[in-house]
Amino acid sequence: MRIGFDAKRAFMNSSGLGNYSRTLISSLMENFPGNDYFAFTPGITGNLGKDLVADKKLKIILPPQLMRTFLSSWWRSSMVSEDIRAQNLDVYHGLSNELPKRIPYSTRKIVTIHDLIFLRHPEWYPFIDRNTYYKKFRYACKQADAVVAVSRQTKDDIMYYFNTSEDKIYVIYQGCDKRFSQQVDDTSIEMFRRNKNLPEKYILYVGTIEERKNLLVLVQAMSGLNDVRLVVIGKKKKYFEKVNAFINSNNLRDKILFPADVSSEELPLLYKCATAFIHPGFYEGFGIPILEALCSGIPVIASASSALPEAGGPSSIYFNPNDPAELAEKLKKVLGDRELREKMIRGGILYSGGFSQEKTAGQMMELYNKIAG
Repeated sequence: MRIGFDAKRAFMNSSGLGNYSRTLISSLMENFPGNDYFAFTPGITGNLGKDLVADKKLKIILPPQLMRTFLSSWWRSSMVSEDIRAQNLDVYHGLSNELPKRIPYSTRKIVTIHDLIFLRHPEWYPFIDRNTYYKKFRYACKQADAVVAVSRQTKDDIMYYFNTSEDKIYVIYQGCDKRFSQQVDDTSIEMFRRNKNLPEKYILYVGTIEERKNLLVLVQAMSGLNDVRLVVIGKKKKYFEKVNAFINSNNLRDKILFPADVSSEELPLLYKCATAFIHPGFYEGFGIPILEALCSGIPVIASASSALPEAGGPSSIYFNPNDPAELAEKLKKVLGDRELREKMIRGGILYSGGFSQEKTAGQMMELYNKIAG
């Protein structure tokens, strides 16, 4: 089978949709090496996707240099159809909510929709962005032969907002990068902690620092905790100013750390050093950092909203994302009860086994075969 991907995020985004794209493409090539794979991208940023670039099983399709410099968006949304036609693809998979126009009729079309947060919470997005997303996502769902939703929550949203037939939507969860479940000896973990000057006991947050991720409620909960610190990993957006103002006005500067030099290769060790992981978000299409934490063997406390309980499973603990006092109490309980932590860790590792890269790749290939006939 000849399978193509909209791979812009794989080669131009360091987290989120980029991680999803890189993990899925590499998992498919590893588990189903007999197919021909094609990645269509308007460019490559730095070393992103370097393993994909080095893999000879993947052919990377770039636009002409002039178009790459000045018209990359136009190429990706329209002109790429000529390149798709030239490769005679059986399946084209839009990995990040979009499909280009004029894909040849002979090529089956699949799109992954990650979330419709811009419709659930329009107050978090500028009008122009909301309008653009709506047109692109709706077009993709209408044109696709199959729609992949990354959670049941996202499937429900697609049906509600776009009136897409339930029979057309397939829930296929994200696979977690194997690096997070790999065993690491205690000596290596301790050496990493010391080299990074990390506290002996810390809570970890991983995610963009923006309003919908709700870091502020976690910072507020920290004001009532002693003997533990918070390590925050994520890109700072305007919302950070609000979080930082609370930190400064409540003398929490020594409790909250924002390391700036943690690479994606080091992230698994950052999880393994942590005492617990918190995801306080208001709304998520899935919540891959929760799965990374479970695979890493640390207990998870998460918001009881949207798809986060799907990601965290029955062994994680959940709280009202509007209630910092409730979060603080649940943190105290987890931090102070070793038996509870161990039970959460065991249950989390067991639950995370259902989200392996092999399982995701197998479900996706089954869908490709079904759609391609």
